[in-house]
Order: sequence, then C-alpha cells, then structure tokens
Amino acid sequence: MRLLALKIDIDTYRGTREGVPQLVEALKRHNANATFLWSLGSDHTGRAIKRVFRPGFMKKVSRTSVLEHYGWKTLMYGTLLPGPDIGKRCASIMRDVAAQGFENGIHTWDHVRWQDGVVNADAAWTGAELTAAVERYQAIFDEQPLTHGAAGWQMNPHAYRLEQRLGFRYASDGRGTHPYWPVVNGELVRVPQLPTTLPTLDELIGVDGINVLNVDTHVLKLTETALPTGHVYTLHAELEGMKLLPVFERLLAGWTEQGYKLVSVGELFDTLDLQALPYHRVEMGEITGRSGELALQGAVFP
Repeated sequence: MRLLALKIDIDTYRGTREGVPQLVEALKRHNANATFLWSLGSDHTGRAIKRVFRPGFMKKVSRTSVLEHYGWKTLMYGTLLPGPDIGKRCASIMRDVAAQGFENGIHTWDHVRWQDGVVNADAAWTGAELTAAVERYQAIFDEQPLTHGAAGWQMNPHAYRLEQRLGFRYASDGRGTHPYWPVVNGELVRVPQLPTTLPTLDELIGVDGINVLNVDTHVLKLTETALPTGHVYTLHAELEGMKLLPVFERLLAGWTEQGYKLVSVGELFDTLDLQALPYHRVEMGEITGRSGELALQGAVFP
C-alpha cells in the first residue's frame, strides 16, 4: 500500500485560530488523516526579525511573501505587541482536533526561541523549553505527548536525549529519505526518526518558474514513485491552512489519484519493523530553498 503521512506544523496564534479549522475541514473532505504538531506557549513571531542577518533569509522572504501569509499583527507579536499565549487561548481548538480523531503532538513551546536558539543551547535551556511544552500539552489533552517535530527542523544532542527520557514513541525532527534510528555524536537514541521526505511549498514557490498555480504539479511529480516506507510531507497551518489552501486541496486530490492512503505520521510509524530500521548519524546541513542549517539524516552508522 502506498502511504503518505501528513505532518502539520502550527507556528502561530493566527495559524491555530484560522488555519487549523480550515485544514480539518479539508482533510475530512478528502478522507485524509494527519498529525497536528502544536506551538503551546506564546507567539513571538515578531522576534524573528533578527533573521534578516542570516544568509539567504531575505531571498526566501521575498519569494514567499511573509507579510501576505502571516499578516502585520502576527509579525509584531513579541516586539511592538505582546505575544498571545497560544495554549491558553486556543486549548478548545486543540481539544476539538483531538476529538475528531487526529493525532496530536508537540511542535514547540516558543517557536522563534527554539528555532533560533536550540542549536547552541545547553541541557538546562533545552530541558526547560521542552518540559514547558510537555506540561502544557498534558494540561490541554490530559495525556502524555507521544511525538515531537522540531520547530524549523532545529535540534541539539540534549533534545534528542530528552525525547528518549520523556517517552516519545517516535519523532519527526529533520529531513531525510526514510525512517531510521538516530545516532547523535556516536550515541544511539531509542526514539525512531521519521523525517520529512518532500520539500515544502515555501521552499519551492518562486524558484525555477514554480508558482502557486503549478507547485502542486511539481510536488506530485516527486511522489509518482512511492517510497517503500512511505513519504512524510510537512505543511504549515499558516500556509496550506490559509492562502495556499487551494494548493493543498489539489495535492490531496492528486495523491489520492496516485493511489496513496493519506495517514498520520503515527499510522506510518505503526507499519514499520523497528528491528529492521537502519542506524544513521544526524547532522546539520543546508537544503535548497531554505536559509540556514537544519537537522538532516546523515550517513549510515557505523
């Protein structure tokens, strides 16, 4: 059976309030499942302004129109406006998603703080951020979170170890080609990684003639050939849940036509033979269309 797992990253207050309900309805229309990964603390999107000094960031912003997708108000949270507490204000939305049968997990506590700070953070900082997210998740859903997908695909060795300590079944923290056991600085972490296998829309739009009218055709060409262990596609509530919702619906229809069953990442995980998973180093590196480095599936270990 062809399987394609949908991983929904929810970064902002607006994305939670406006994008998530629209995604839920779209998924139901296409008989698709998905995993919703929540930002659970305050929305401090405006603090991402310091990324203008990162190589390639302004080029990406100019291609994907951050203002159009996020709006002025969101881009001022944490600077000129106080950042709304997403978990407190949107708990009912999160619980409603769970009540409709979708898998839920942790994206982050503070999206900007994790994405910009975790790579060089120490164990105490990393533990405080992830523990805050776990405690808020437990308060909202009255259960233990079982999966984590790192904000901006940013990780450090302490975060991998903490996933194991906190009892996550699996994680989807980086980019790669197939599920694997992660090896961090020579240390095996017993939390399988199911990496994102496909490019995101914001990495594609504006490059080589790709635009909102044809980007779905490009992605569908990449999924014409199924992977033995399934694809993982990451979408964002702020993009596919809002302005790019028509693109996402074309993708859902196209994947169904290609014969895929659209599942949550947890459902894909349940199909794996964990004893047969390979061991791979995790490393930081660059990918086309995204500024800075992110977590990647590295070479086979040893």
